[in-house]
Amino acid sequence: MNNAKVGHFPPAKRFGLMVHGLCILALAGASAWGFFNLTNAEVGPALVNYLLVGILSAIPIPFLGYRAYALLRADYYIDRDSLAMIWGLRVEDIPLTDIEWVRPASDLTNPLSLPPLRLPGAVLGTRRHPDLGLVEFIASNSSNLILVATSKRVFAISPKDAASLVRTFARATEMGSLSPAEPVSVYPSFVITQAWESSAARFLWTSGILLNLGLIVWVGFLIPSLGQVPLGFDPFGAPVETAPSVRLILLPLISGLLFIVGFVTGLYFYRREKQRPLAFVIWISSALCTVLFLMAVLFLVMTPV
Repeated sequence: MNNAKVGHFPPAKRFGLMVHGLCILALAGASAWGFFNLTNAEVGPALVNYLLVGILSAIPIPFLGYRAYALLRADYYIDRDSLAMIWGLRVEDIPLTDIEWVRPASDLTNPLSLPPLRLPGAVLGTRRHPDLGLVEFIASNSSNLILVATSKRVFAISPKDAASLVRTFARATEMGSLSPAEPVSVYPSFVITQAWESSAARFLWTSGILLNLGLIVWVGFLIPSLGQVPLGFDPFGAPVETAPSVRLILLPLISGLLFIVGFVTGLYFYRREKQRPLAFVIWISSALCTVLFLMAVLFLVMTPV
């Protein structure tokens, strides 16, 4: 965007961040409960149930975490050249000359259909409207929606001060453009697609996934055949504490969690050209970390109890 800003109009964030935070805490608590009971369960149906609770509760956490981050970073900007919508890694910068009209969604004869998977603070997705065609929602709530129409699609946004945004848009249009602006449209998936084009990134991602899957399968075969495994060692390497073999499942779970964190963190740094070497350092570290977990399982299994 041009530095000559006319105004910025952030969406309402507090309630959405509270909802996302509570959901993350509830899921994290359920996942921790499942994994804690998993380490004390006997091999059998209870073990599978605790494992499912732990994994299924943990899966939505990164998704909700990104949506909370996106809401925290969300903003709408207007300058004399363009209107920008920023939502996490999603960026839409539209030249004012490409905008056909801006008006409240309440003016529509046929009401908008909202995206099906939505939470307070994350009204995101696309829906088709009989009069407007494709509508993309980049909003925190469904009240006071403002529609921004271009020749390709209509955007539904939710600035906290909707009326002021409409007035500012009209004023910016009257002031005229300082310099021609180019449209910019960036999606979160674009970062993954761009990184996938690198053979080094593909190798590191594939290796990490295969190593973690192999670790899970290997531990799954080991648990029924082992009674106890060492968990503590004295200075001379002799085991001083043993535990049921089911606790070995913690190693692939921790390894997988670290790999996911490394994958996401690497993508964050890969967005900027100057920080891409750091992304590869993180991905290499994630793959090597999994190798260390494999060696740890091998060491524990080979140590006599």
